[in-house]
Amino acid sequence: MDRNAAHWYDCDVLIRLFACPIRHGTCMLLEDIVISRVRVKLLELFLTNPEMIFHVRDIVRKVDEEINAVRRELAHMEKAGMVSKEQRANRLFYTFRKDYPLYLELVAIIAKTTGLGWDLIKNRGKLGKVKFVMMSGRFVRKMERRVATDVDILIIGSIVIPELIQLMKAEETRRGSEINYSVMTEEEFDFRKNRRDPFVLSVLQGSRVMIIGDEEDLYIKQ
Repeated sequence: MDRNAAHWYDCDVLIRLFACPIRHGTCMLLEDIVISRVRVKLLELFLTNPEMIFHVRDIVRKVDEEINAVRRELAHMEKAGMVSKEQRANRLFYTFRKDYPLYLELVAIIAKTTGLGWDLIKNRGKLGKVKFVMMSGRFVRKMERRVATDVDILIIGSIVIPELIQLMKAEETRRGSEINYSVMTEEEFDFRKNRRDPFVLSVLQGSRVMIIGDEEDLYIKQ
């Protein structure tokens, strides 16, 4: 399979998202749109740690799969332009390529199907009436905030705060760092948005991944 064919194969994998029935309640798991279990694990590893480079045996340990299966998937992903490899001494290291055409789409899918994103989706009913949940692009990619006051997550709706706090604390434990999140009612968000509040505008103008809600509904209606 040449590189173009491999790329279209991976596009077809994502198209399955719209063809498969929903089998997991409010959200479809990544296994529903990527057939290979090993590739699912590799995507989760690379795209939840996009700034990191991994040695093959480190990958095998982290995904808990046979080394030959991991090598096959890495070879496919390299041929498709998804990952690049670098040899250091006699060891091979892999990283996910940010110039891969579906990089941002895959980052968004991983954010919704793993970790805090998936916890927020599957516990949506317990959280109250949730209108929007958005994560900053830097938070999703585990990058440092540009400034300390930048918000990592904005949640909008009538929220059951104790339930939300439990989910946030669990994610903070996993990450080993504090999450800067903000909660607003729809009324407050609309009021501050229409008044062009600097905080709300900074969120709307920044990079983000929509975990819950339609991005088109965020913008100021003229």
